[in-house]
Amino acid sequence: MILHIDMDAFYASASLIERPDLLGRPVIVGGAGRGVVLSATYEARRSGVSSGMPMGRARRLCPDAVVLAPDYDLYTQISGSIMHLFSQVTPLVEPISLDEAFLDVGGVCNGPESAAALGHELRDAVADEQGITCSVGVAPMKFVAKLASTSAKPDGLRLVRQEEVLDFLHPLPVEALWGVGASTQEKLHTLGLRTVGDIAHLPQRTLVRSLGQASGTTLHRLAWGHDERRVVPHEPERSIGSDETFGEDLDDPVLIKRHLLKLSDRVAARMRSAEVAGRTVVLKVRFSDFTTITRSRTLSEHTDVSREVYAVAAQLFDALGLQRARIRLVGVRVQGLTDRRLTSRQGKLGEREFGWQEADRAVDRASARFGAGIVRPASLVG
Repeated sequence: MILHIDMDAFYASASLIERPDLLGRPVIVGGAGRGVVLSATYEARRSGVSSGMPMGRARRLCPDAVVLAPDYDLYTQISGSIMHLFSQVTPLVEPISLDEAFLDVGGVCNGPESAAALGHELRDAVADEQGITCSVGVAPMKFVAKLASTSAKPDGLRLVRQEEVLDFLHPLPVEALWGVGASTQEKLHTLGLRTVGDIAHLPQRTLVRSLGQASGTTLHRLAWGHDERRVVPHEPERSIGSDETFGEDLDDPVLIKRHLLKLSDRVAARMRSAEVAGRTVVLKVRFSDFTTITRSRTLSEHTDVSREVYAVAAQLFDALGLQRARIRLVGVRVQGLTDRRLTSRQGKLGEREFGWQEADRAVDRASARFGAGIVRPASLVG
C-alpha cells in the first residue's frame, strides 16, 4: 500500500502559525502588486481564489482577504520536520515538493486497514507537532493514492482498496488523470470522452491514433488502474538558484536582463543535470542601499527549459517598474522541484515537433564535450 500525504493549503497554513489572529479569515499568501497567489486559505478559496492566480484578480474576488508575504525559510523548516517524521515510519519516502510526499508502507503494514490506521496516526502527528493539517490518500498505486488524497481534502483520509480502484476511477473527469492538461482534455472531449471510464472503454488503438503512442497507451493503462511506478526514496533539492553581485551598481534594464538571462541559463542547466523540473520561479533584487526584495510566479506546469525560466524572471523584473534604480545584485531561483520523469508537458496545437526543450539538451551535450558556455544566447556573446 502507498500513502500520498498532502498538506492542506500548506503555505497559507504555515504562515498562520505566527498569526493565529487570522485563523478563520480569508488569507492569501503571495506577492504584492502584480504578483501571483502562492497559496490561500479555504475561506479565500470559497471566493474563487486559487494558486497561481494574478494577485489583482484574487483581490477582486475576495476583497476582505488579508495578504501575507511568503516566508520560504519557514516553509522549508516545517517541510523538513514533516519529511523527517515520515522517514521514521518507512525509509521509502519520496518527497514531491515541500508540501507532499509518497510513502510506501507495504513493509510496515499488513493490509489496507493497517495502512489507513497509519495514515490517521501521521495526520495526528503532523497536526500536533506542526499545527497544520494534511490529507491522506491510501491506495495500491501512486496515482490513485494522489487522487484519493485530493478527494479527501481538507483534513481527511480516503482509502481505496484494490477491488475498489475502478469504481473510484471511472466516474472521475478525464482531467483527473496524470498527463491530461488543457490541450489533451480538449482532444478527449472532441472524441466524446468525459470520464475516465469513457477512456477505459475506448479501444486503445483509437486513443493512440488521436494522442500518439506514448500518451494514448499511458492514459489507457491509467484508466484501467495500471501504474507500475514505485516510490523512489530520495531527498530532492528543494530549490536551485544562482545570484550575481555586480562589480558596479547597474541601472540599465537591458543590461540587467542580460544578467538574468545568464543566471536563468545556469539554473536551468543545473536542473537538467539533476534531472528535476520546477514550477515556481523566484527573482531576487538587491538595491544599492542593500534593500532586498523577491518576487515569484508559479507556472501551470513544471519546467527545466532555460527560455521559460528566463521569460518568467524577465516578466517579474518588468513588473517591478524600476526607473533607473541602482541595483547591486540579482538572482534567479526555481522552487517546487520534482523528478523530471514524473512530470509531463502538454503539447500545443501547431507547435513544432522539436523545440526549446530539445535545443537545451543539445546545448548540454555540447557543453559536456567542449566546456560550459561553448554555446550561449547571442546577447551573451562577447
